Amino acid sequence: MERFGTGGNNPPLVAVVRLPPGTTVDSPGVRGEFAAVFERATASLPGARTASLLTDDGRAFVSADGRTTFALFYPVPEYTSSDPYAKALPALTQAVAGESVAGSPVHVTGASVLASGGESGGGSSVLVETLAAAAAALVVLAIVFGSLLALLPLLIAVVAIPTTFLGIYALTYVTDMSTITRNIVALVGLGVAIDYALLVVTRWREERTHGADNRAAVLKSSATAGRSVVFSGITVTVSLAALALTPVPFLRSIGYAGLLIPLVSLAVSTTLLPVILDAFGPRLEWPRKKPAGTVSRLWTGVARWVVGHRILATVGSLMVLALLVVPVFSLNLGEPQADATAATADVEARAGLRALTDSGIGPGVLRPTEVLLPADANLPVMKTISTTAPAAWRRDTFRVVDAWSAVEPTSDAGKDALRTIRDAARRVPGARVGGSPAQDGDFIHALYGPDLLIIVAAIVIVTVVLLTRALRSVWLPIKALLLNVVSLAASYGVLTFVWQEGHGTRPLFSSPATGAITLWVPLAVFALLFGLSMDYEVFILTRINEEYENGHSIDEAVVRGIGRTGRLVTSGALILFLAFVALGGVPQTDVKILSTGLAAGIILDATLIRGVLAPALVSLFGRLNWWMPAPVTRVLRVTPIRQPTTHETPPARR
Repeated sequence: MERFGTGGNNPPLVAVVRLPPGTTVDSPGVRGEFAAVFERATASLPGARTASLLTDDGRAFVSADGRTTFALFYPVPEYTSSDPYAKALPALTQAVAGESVAGSPVHVTGASVLASGGESGGGSSVLVETLAAAAAALVVLAIVFGSLLALLPLLIAVVAIPTTFLGIYALTYVTDMSTITRNIVALVGLGVAIDYALLVVTRWREERTHGADNRAAVLKSSATAGRSVVFSGITVTVSLAALALTPVPFLRSIGYAGLLIPLVSLAVSTTLLPVILDAFGPRLEWPRKKPAGTVSRLWTGVARWVVGHRILATVGSLMVLALLVVPVFSLNLGEPQADATAATADVEARAGLRALTDSGIGPGVLRPTEVLLPADANLPVMKTISTTAPAAWRRDTFRVVDAWSAVEPTSDAGKDALRTIRDAARRVPGARVGGSPAQDGDFIHALYGPDLLIIVAAIVIVTVVLLTRALRSVWLPIKALLLNVVSLAASYGVLTFVWQEGHGTRPLFSSPATGAITLWVPLAVFALLFGLSMDYEVFILTRINEEYENGHSIDEAVVRGIGRTGRLVTSGALILFLAFVALGGVPQTDVKILSTGLAAGIILDATLIRGVLAPALVSLFGRLNWWMPAPVTRVLRVTPIRQPTTHETPPARR
């Protein structure tokens, strides 16, 4: 890339022609017509590297039946846009529009074209997605509150999201920000802001139900729920540091945006929200005539069953989770196969791909491996591997050779082909291997190598310290982290089962199996789900702690804690689920995979894990839940949780 100004990790644009039956590239006049189209296309891309049957000796550019041929174009990337071919693709498309060879049209396709979701972008806009998710959230909130209070969490989101966008706008002056951050900030911000406001408003309403006046209820909700919001927001922020610290600019930009979401949401929820409740809270209860109950009969019943059958609940939950985790052992990281990304591509790009696959040339040519060689060197001949090395692909003492097989680079056969090419390159002194397939492996090493382990270890340590202080326990944070690991593994299993293996992708997304999970998606799912699911753990456990400290037995504290937070957690999770479903409206297959993992993970975590497994384990471990060694209490300056003795009076409920 440094020497030639093109190629590298940017796969080529591909122009494909499928000739009519009875006509081949050797038929009279065909090469002349193709040459005219190729010359026009090349002229539209100044500085591009090009290759075709006209620039090589190559039958590598012609199908076995002679009817299909193609040309490779490596335009000079445009780095002022998130799409390096933002200018090149329209130029090439316009250059060949209306052109034909032996009466057959010329189709422009390519890995980046198929993955982009179509030249027009397609799909729904950020505003449409956010409004759809907000409308769904309003329905959920209306059911939860049954009054104008349903509008209050949405109002907090309306303040938090634009404020976050202002922060992102400021960041654009110091770093590049991916366009997908708009979708993530809008939809994740909607869910997080509503979650935090929902917790505070629900606790305010509970205090009012117990007879507190409005000001006292506001103060109490700020001291309890507000404290949980602060710790939850900081925990989410810490988890998103995993993205902000990666060496990949695209993921770093998501991490930077993600860091702002919880911080702004908790700031608005702990400042503006109490002011609104103090000024207008009781009037927002309209049209209710009497204070609403805040204890869920459903979740109280579920909690009573769980503590009464704690071993069965634990074993049953773990068995279900184990089934969900099984597919993750076949997880294949890589770019989704072309057939899957083509599901949302435009007609021309799909037609080009179909011509390549139907002719036997195969989709492998969409992502060739590029080998940089000394100018006087050649790659050894490789079976099942096609190569091209036009004379124009020389600079000083180096030349570039493109090599590809017919199969998808992310398939097992494609990875074998890459190994074959690498082995051949090793036999040539000074040879270096690059291109999209080779960079997949480099990307995995950079993203999931030793540095990530250090980052994750640091995040885990900071999270444990924060939660130990928030929950006044050593075991509860450790248990929460273990449950997060199980939750994430189950989410990855769902991703593998649905997308990689293709169970349900056709009816749900009109797409075949991807054959692989996009390289960056698992890390993004980890960063987002780790923090969001920890939110719910903090909400539930802080309430269980409060009930236990008020003198209730462990089992009763669990029942009361779940009864008072279960509806809150499931409502918040449902809103986030709907937001992630809306995120799936983005045309890119990569983002659809991400939205599936987040949506499945958040629902699974808020119901089976936090609603059943977590309370079952609290009940099962008894006093161990609040184990707090004296050295830890001194270092963190916290008071261990203890119940009032028989000679003490538990704090009275108002």
